[in-house]
Amino acid sequence: MEKIVNLVEHEFAPSAMHLGKKNIGVDYDKEADTLYVSFQKPQRADDSEMIGNKIIHYKRGKVVGITIINASKIGRGCS
Repeated sequence: MEKIVNLVEHEFAPSAMHLGKKNIGVDYDKEADTLYVSFQKPQRADDSEMIGNKIIHYKRGKVVGITIINASKIGRGCS
C-alpha cells in the first residue's frame, strides 16, 4: 500500500494537477489487475498507443485516459 501511496503522491498527483480537469475517474479491475484512469467522461478516445504495460488513450491528440495492465506490480519492476 505504501508504494501505491508514494506513486500517487509523487508521480500521479503533480501531473494530474496540471491537467486542468476537475474530475478524474479511477477504476481498478482486480480480476484483470488493470487500472483505468479517465481524464474525461466519457472518454470516447479516437486513438491509442501501447507503451510498456500502459495504453495511452487520445481524443483529437489530447490524452483522455490511461490503462495500466498488471497494475499491482507497479513499483516492483514492471514498466
